[in-house]
Amino acid sequence: MKDKKRSNPVVYFEIPVQDMSRAVAFYSKVFGFEFESEVIDHNEMSVFPFSEDSSGISGALAKGEIYKPTIDGVLIYFKAEDIDTLLDLAVANGGEVLYTKTSNGAYGFVAEFRDSEGNRIALLMDAV
Repeated sequence: MKDKKRSNPVVYFEIPVQDMSRAVAFYSKVFGFEFESEVIDHNEMSVFPFSEDSSGISGALAKGEIYKPTIDGVLIYFKAEDIDTLLDLAVANGGEVLYTKTSNGAYGFVAEFRDSEGNRIALLMDAV
């Protein structure tokens, strides 16, 4: 068997939303993101920023019949430079803290919040 080049297995994500304008406003105010909007297979999509030259993946806010916001599903972690500030911004813009900033040992710090649509979103900040 030939040696295949290994890559990170996750390449894209979609966060379900009920109100695209509200969700775009929330993520723009909390993270400072700018979105590109499009319709894919009859679903509204607002695509997160992506750069080929950076690490990580990208995804989209997704609205359509098949998309149901939940705090019980897959958990997506966003990189954070300052978890406390992001949690404050999430709350100020209609979110709720679900898990306060907590040390994760050598990996850094984590926290979780509920976004404007009812999804559980996590933050990861490198150890200082």
